[in-house]
Amino acid sequence: MSARRVVSLMGFEAATLVAASTLHLTGVLTGGRPPHGVNRAGVAEAAIAVALAAGALVLVRGRHGIAIGAIAFAIAGFGVGLSMTAREGAAGDVAYHVTMLPILLYTLVVALRTRRGLAG
Repeated sequence: MSARRVVSLMGFEAATLVAASTLHLTGVLTGGRPPHGVNRAGVAEAAIAVALAAGALVLVRGRHGIAIGAIAFAIAGFGVGLSMTAREGAAGDVAYHVTMLPILLYTLVVALRTRRGLAG
């Protein structure tokens, strides 16, 4: 397992979050006017995207601990997002969270294995 794979996964995850954030913040999914609470989702998604992108950048420089922290932050954020969207019944948002959460967990596992492999 390589750090390059983790960086690629983190970049992909950050890109999907930028897209989701843009959709929420612009109200594209709701006809141009974001409903109550959607702006918070867009801001949270943007923050997680920034954390993942920054984590990927520092991983390139060998800072595994920071990257792992960014992935853990993203997993926690997705957990909160999933619990909120599940209560609101937003099928598209739930599907996005349910799809991305296992990918984030996989990224964490790969990052931890990569860190151990480089340390050993």
